[in-house]
Amino acid sequence: MVMRHRPTEKALRAVLPWLAMEHPQVYNAYQSNHGPTVESALAKAEYLASFIGHEPGRAVFAGLYAVAGHSVVPARKFWTIAGNQELRKLGTRGPQDDRDSLWFDLRETALLASLKGRLVIGWTGIERSWWRWAARNILPVHAIHEEGILVRRLPDWQTLVLDWNELPLLPGSWKSALAHWRGIYYIHDRQTGLGYVGSAAGSENLLGRWMNYAASGHGGNRLLRQRDPAHFRFSILERVSPDLPVDDVVGIENTWKDRLHSRAPSGLNDN
Repeated sequence: MVMRHRPTEKALRAVLPWLAMEHPQVYNAYQSNHGPTVESALAKAEYLASFIGHEPGRAVFAGLYAVAGHSVVPARKFWTIAGNQELRKLGTRGPQDDRDSLWFDLRETALLASLKGRLVIGWTGIERSWWRWAARNILPVHAIHEEGILVRRLPDWQTLVLDWNELPLLPGSWKSALAHWRGIYYIHDRQTGLGYVGSAAGSENLLGRWMNYAASGHGGNRLLRQRDPAHFRFSILERVSPDLPVDDVVGIENTWKDRLHSRAPSGLNDN
């Protein structure tokens, strides 16, 4: 069987390529459970060729999996399976009508592993037909890239915008850059329209600060504790020199609070 994954959930669709490359357990959890029709078909397959839809009519190879069997998962235990809690945060709804469903034992093989993230095929015909039998279809090779394309290059800091639920899933190359960046950041609460201005310097830098929010949801800030972090979006207002004294960074932070009117009650800063 060949699958071209393109989740309907926006948040999950955005990070699915990251999951395939850097969080294989969560990615595999995503493709190990399906509706009744796909269950019946996948139970007959020996292998699953897994692809991700990255643009219309195209699919990027994510791995070849042996279908080693399946088991029945009661609805009450579905969310206890490793990887499913992470998927839930990204909008996955789980089995429809809370039914007992099949859970497939998919084991990634070494076959074609060197093409993971590099092989792009043409997905001919109707895109809604997201799973097919390989023997009954011609899926032409569109390209084989020199480097993987599932994890795109980190955007310029001035255009980088991340949702709170994306922070724990950031690719390693993105984390490396953020670990070296210092500056002033902004948290926008989409639910209320209010904003919070913060600074990252010293040993934490932006990665350290944002991972703190990823873990706690509020980073220790009183007004953020009262909000749902699922509505937070993170961006960078200004980068500063790594040699700039912390007091000077805080001074710049305060100018941004003034300019963006982020102090309570107009915003989420309480100082």
